[in-house]
Amino acid sequence: MFPSIKKFSSSLSFALSALAALSFSNTVHADTLKEIKLDYAYYSPESLIIKRNGWLEETFKAQGTSVQWVFSRGSNNSLEFLNSGASNFALTSSISALVARVNGQPVKTVYSYLWAEPSALVVLGNSPIKTVADIKGKKIAATKGTDPYFFLLRTLDAHGLKPSDVEIVHLQHPDGRVALEQGRVDVWAGLDPHMAGAQAAGARFVYRNPAFGLAAFLNTSESFLNEHPQEVRVVLKAYERARRWIIQNPKETAALIAEETKLPVDVIGLQLARYDFSRPVPGAAHLDAIKPVVPLLQKDGILRRGADVDGPLNTLINARIASEVVAEK
Repeated sequence: MFPSIKKFSSSLSFALSALAALSFSNTVHADTLKEIKLDYAYYSPESLIIKRNGWLEETFKAQGTSVQWVFSRGSNNSLEFLNSGASNFALTSSISALVARVNGQPVKTVYSYLWAEPSALVVLGNSPIKTVADIKGKKIAATKGTDPYFFLLRTLDAHGLKPSDVEIVHLQHPDGRVALEQGRVDVWAGLDPHMAGAQAAGARFVYRNPAFGLAAFLNTSESFLNEHPQEVRVVLKAYERARRWIIQNPKETAALIAEETKLPVDVIGLQLARYDFSRPVPGAAHLDAIKPVVPLLQKDGILRRGADVDGPLNTLINARIASEVVAEK
């Protein structure tokens, strides 16, 4: 009996040693990350602040990891970068992250960098359009796969209209504003800061609805999170540092973003007034805000026919690192 136990113990010891060696090997691999790639966007104030101050470059320099930045014009753009490997992180709307995961992209949400009104329906100041009912049969610019597009679907549904009742022109956010100002479309589902710029220039809102508020997410891929949790932690610490700085320094934040975007400070003030920076740890409330939109996504064909939504929704978020980072003083 005892020899058998001894033999089993020896085998177990060997197995544990092998497992430890494998674990050490993986750790060494993770520590030798040569480059980390992130996107930045005008709709993410934290990303602009982190990039401007070089916080990540300063932190990663010690371990020999270089930092590369890529500019995103919208959630669809950001997810393309993540999927292609051009970036290790993606700044997106919460709905866009869910859509990507349902459609097979292994997106994992690790932080919520803000909460906001996702969009508004914008027209020129002299437009005859006064109400949502007036947009029937009109040309509306929107960026498919982004919050303004989802806002448009939700607005149409809330007012008894269908997407087929309007002509949706798919344009990136800044191009949508230009198309509106040039008269090539009648309405634009806007996105800040471009929407704030149009507002300051005399455009007006036909419809806005704070109750349609949604989170904006910082995402990574499942593989990157599993293989490089320490790098993810460093990035989240930078985002949390920027979030706290924004809350404590609103005027300085507006000035910095104005300089980055080349927009007037008063325009950035309009943008920031629609942002809520108090909910950084993604959780049930963030997911609950997405759920009313899901049927519209299915009806519009954005989600694959018969695709499982509950599974991707319930596994979209990994808030462990965010919870720890936000709890730190």
